[in-house]
Order: sequence, then structure tokens, then C-alpha cells
Amino acid sequence: MDFDADLIRALQEDGRASIRSLAARLGQSRAAVAARLKAMLDDRTVRVVAAVDPVFLGQHVLAHVSIRTDGAVELVAEQLRDMNETVLVSAVGGAHDLVTEVRLGSMEELHDLLATIRAIDGILDINTIIYSTVVKGFFVSEYHGDITLDAIDEALIEQLQADGRQSFRALGDEVRLSPSAVATRVQRLIDGGVIKISAVEARGLAHRQLSMGVGINLGDDDDAVIDALRGGRGVDFAARTLGRFDAIATLVEPSAGALYASLERLRALPGVTRIEAWLHLAVLKEDYARTLRAPLSPE
Repeated sequence: MDFDADLIRALQEDGRASIRSLAARLGQSRAAVAARLKAMLDDRTVRVVAAVDPVFLGQHVLAHVSIRTDGAVELVAEQLRDMNETVLVSAVGGAHDLVTEVRLGSMEELHDLLATIRAIDGILDINTIIYSTVVKGFFVSEYHGDITLDAIDEALIEQLQADGRQSFRALGDEVRLSPSAVATRVQRLIDGGVIKISAVEARGLAHRQLSMGVGINLGDDDDAVIDALRGGRGVDFAARTLGRFDAIATLVEPSAGALYASLERLRALPGVTRIEAWLHLAVLKEDYARTLRAPLSPE
């Protein structure tokens, strides 16, 4: 058993899980779980944060952009990191040098953004894949379309985007409500699909987890492949796509050998006709936080 990996996976499923429930699930003492979680949070190996569902934010267009540069990637990556539309920017090894995930309100906005990206000095060319359906993703919940937020809800979400494990008492102090009232509001936001609270793990060659992007072309048995991606233990993210691939996935494993084995399992699935992979060398931005309200005026 990999204690850290299993703890992180449990937090990806429920970022606010109690130490007691985590200890019971992992078969460890509460003291051991609390100490290990504190250490990982302190050194930023893991962040537990809330993300607002893209549909709730009006972000109906999600896309993956692969970029080739004509030199060092840092200056290009810096400009991509500064864009509000990017939630992920990563230096990769493969046919491209950088990949970014963008979220926007419309196809027109996507076209405008792609034109802006193409104009960045140092970019040779880009290739865009549009997500038609996200089938697995810790930061895409299922907004039900029937939730209205007030100023207190918005303030709670912004606090949880910074620290998804803040206590209900601490959150209550911020919004001047009792811990029980805060707990009710937070659960309503989660149950309604407005937010998802999950763990973000540092990935890349400098960290304990390696990450690989995979583009997949499918044959007739595409539903079986999608089901396999949805249930795959090493699959961090998966989506049906429009573009040069029929699906795209992110594999996360603790070693090169495990990553290779995970990729081989994908290659062997009936219905997979072709795979293209790229290794995430350094994840330079992974930020799902969005401002929902104007700052409160001091009383």
C-alpha cells in the first residue's frame, strides 16, 4: 500500500473527508493520517481546494491547446499563466512543447483567445481540441441548474477556493454565521453541483507523481473505452473530444514503470485504434479559482 497515494486519492474523492473517516478507509491511525496530511499540505505536495463547476460560471467551451515554440518555453508559458482563461499550463515532452486547458463562454471567445495565443512571440503553431463531454475530472462537478447564490454563498466559495478544508467555525467567522449554518450552506453547494472540493497534487519530474497526457483515436467500440477511462484508477481526467483525437486523458502514476503499464492497458483496450502521448515535465499552472463577487465594503 502507498500511504500517500491512497490518502491523496481519498481526498480527491472527498476533499473535506474527516481525519476519522480517512483513517478508517486507509486502515491507519488518526494521528498518522493527520500528521501525514499536515506535512503534505505544508510543503504544497497537495492542495485541497474548491472549484466552481464551469457550467455554473457560464464556461460552456472547454478546450485543450497544444503549442510548439521556436525556443525556450518560459516566456510563452509566463504569458499563458497570466491569462484568466487558462486553468492549466504545462511544459511537455512530445510533439509539442506546451499544453494549456482553457475555459470560455462561447466559441467566438475561443476563436478570439486562439488568435491572441497565436500572436505571442515565440509560438510556431497551435493545435486545438475541444472537449465535447468531460467524463472524469475531479474539478468538473454536475451543476443541476437550480441553485441561486447570495453574497454569503459567494464569500464561502472564495474562502474554500483558497483552502477547501477550512473548518466550519473558521468559515463562519468570515461570514458571521454559526458553524452549523455554514455546514448546511456548503453541503447545499456541493449537492447542487456548484462546487467540488478535491485535492490537487503537485505533478511533474520534480515531484513524486508523474503525469502523461494521452490522445486517443477510437473505432466502433468507443463506449467501452470511455467506460474504462471513467473507471481507471490511474486516470486523473478524461473527456470525449472534437479534433485530432476522439478522446483525451491524463494518466498519473508514481513511477515511469507504472505510467508505462497504465499506457499499455489503454493501448490494449478493444476500440482503441491509435494513441499519442506526451509527458508533463512541469505543471506551471493549475488554478481553478475564480472571483465570484466584488470585495465587500467595510462597515
